Amino acid sequence: MELWQERSRNSILCSDLVAQRFGLDSHALAQVVERYPMRITPHQFELIRQADDPLGCQVIPDPRELLDDSLLVDPLNEEQLSPVPHLVHRYPYRVLLLVAGSCFSYCRFCTRKRKVGCSSMSVSLGDILKGIDYIAEHPEVNEVILSGGDPLTMSDRLLDDVLARLSRIPHLQVVRIGSRAPVVMPERITDALCALLRRYQPVYFLTHFNHPREITEATVEACQRLVRSGVIVANQTVLLRGVNDNSETLFKLFHTLYRLQIRPYYLHQMDLTCGTSHFRTRLEDGIAIMDDLRGPLSGLAVPSYIVDLPGGHGKVPVTPDYVQRLGDHARLRAADGTLVDYPQS
Repeated sequence: MELWQERSRNSILCSDLVAQRFGLDSHALAQVVERYPMRITPHQFELIRQADDPLGCQVIPDPRELLDDSLLVDPLNEEQLSPVPHLVHRYPYRVLLLVAGSCFSYCRFCTRKRKVGCSSMSVSLGDILKGIDYIAEHPEVNEVILSGGDPLTMSDRLLDDVLARLSRIPHLQVVRIGSRAPVVMPERITDALCALLRRYQPVYFLTHFNHPREITEATVEACQRLVRSGVIVANQTVLLRGVNDNSETLFKLFHTLYRLQIRPYYLHQMDLTCGTSHFRTRLEDGIAIMDDLRGPLSGLAVPSYIVDLPGGHGKVPVTPDYVQRLGDHARLRAADGTLVDYPQS
C-alpha cells in the first residue's frame, strides 16, 4: 500500500471525533453527516485550529446545511445534460467525464454535494468506458475534463488505463484533470504519478486552493512536482463567506500561487446549491474585491470572476458587459444570449 492510500484510509469520517476536538454538538453533526457525508484528510485535520476558521468551515459539517434555503439540488442542470451516465456535455467541443464517485475530502459547499460520496455517485469502470465511447463517437469533442469526485482517488493503474484510452481518440486534443489532491492529500502527488501524466501531454491540472493557509510546505512540493513534470497547473477558487471574502486574503492567495507557477484561473461565485446558503456572498462583493485586486496584483495573477449560471447556461464572466443591473437580483447574459436572473443573496 502506498503512503497516500494509507493516509486516505486514516481520514476522519466520525463526527464524534470532530465534535470532541472542537467542542461541537455531536448529535447535530451526526444529523448533517447522515445526509451529506463527511471526510477530512489527516493533512487537513492537522491544519484546522477551530471549527469556524477558514479551513475548518470548509470541511466540518454545519447544521445550516439542513435548512430549507430554497436553493437547487442540481444547480447546473447536469443530470439533464448527461447523454450517458456520469458524462456532462454542456459545451459543443468539450465534455466533463465524472470518473470517480468520492473525494479525499468533502467540501461542504460542493456543487455535487447531493451525490458525491453517496451511493448515488457510484462510478464503475463500465460507466467510464461508456463515457469514453461517447467521446469517440462525437468527433466535435476535442477536450475532456476528468472530474468526479476526485480522479486521483483512482489508482495509477486505472488512471493510466483511462488516459491511454483517451489518447487513442484521434479528435481528442486536450485532457484536463480537476483534483484537490495537492491541497488536501499532497502525498498523492508522487513521482510515479507525475511520470504517468508526463506521458500524456498536453495535460492541464486544475486544483483548488481557497485560502493562503492551505499553502504549506507539503502542498507546495506536490505542486512543484507537477510543474517539473511539464503539467500546466491552474487554480480555481470559490468565493466563500467567512473564508476568503476579502481582498487581503485573496491578494495573498493569488500572489503566492502565481509565484509558485500556479496560474489563478477562476474565482467562482458559489453555485446555487442546496445546503450552502451560509457560504454565499453577493455579486457586488465579488466585484468590489476584483476591483481592489486589479492594479496591486499582477495581471497574470488575476483570475476571471465568473458565475456558472443555474439551469446549465454555462459560465459567464462578471463584468459590465454581462451584468445588466444590480439590486436584489442581477441579470446576467449567458453565452447563448439568454438573460438569466441571478439572486444577489
